[in-house]
Amino acid sequence: MKVRGLLFDLGGTLFSYTGRRRMGGAIADAVAGLGIEAEPEDIGRAWGKANQETMARYAREDYFLHRDLFHDTLTAFAEQFDKPLGPTVADRFHAAQRQAIIDHLPIRDDTHDTLEALKSRGLYLSIVSNIDDDYLHPLVERHGLDRWLDHWTSSEEARSCKPHTAIYHYSLQKADLDIEETLFVGDSLHHDVAGAAAVGMRSVRIAEEGVTTPLTSGLRVTAEPDYQISTLTELIDIVDALNG
Repeated sequence: MKVRGLLFDLGGTLFSYTGRRRMGGAIADAVAGLGIEAEPEDIGRAWGKANQETMARYAREDYFLHRDLFHDTLTAFAEQFDKPLGPTVADRFHAAQRQAIIDHLPIRDDTHDTLEALKSRGLYLSIVSNIDDDYLHPLVERHGLDRWLDHWTSSEEARSCKPHTAIYHYSLQKADLDIEETLFVGDSLHHDVAGAAAVGMRSVRIAEEGVTTPLTSGLRVTAEPDYQISTLTELIDIVDALNG
């Protein structure tokens, strides 16, 4: 069946995860606010442990807010140093971490050109992301994505996180698209590919060498995408072939 619309994941898809290393300032501020005195390698080890354990727990939830995920990660981190996490430190961490993502999460070099080419073909385009509203809306605005997108949907709005099927059905209804005429484009085999397959939607996976998809630790995923690409530009040929 021909393609009428594409639903895009956000992080790892339209945006690259290569900029995450620039977001450590929020952790440093939290360490100072908690009064933790430790060697950098001990801080890094404790943060890695807290991050891995918290993400593994949240990865199995059908719905959650990233604000809560990051709060629980910070709590687990502080507990390793016997430090209580007060609301001031938690709120400052969330604000700093959120701003770092908005300021530094890098959009892919070919995102704008690809969206322009797809939109010129009369396709419906949207974002469907496992992120809170206060991350998604500023990123869309900052990078001018509303020029091409017909809508953008957060897990907070849908009250469902991929791969839970409710967020797919919610987005399709919002777009007035049928499952058979829609492609889901994402980077995660667990969240994007398996979730799309569960509702009968075709998928395209963009793979970024050396990047581990968040919230997939310890998960065994057997889902396979219908198409695999390494650049967004490759989507144009896939759509043209399907609509030939």
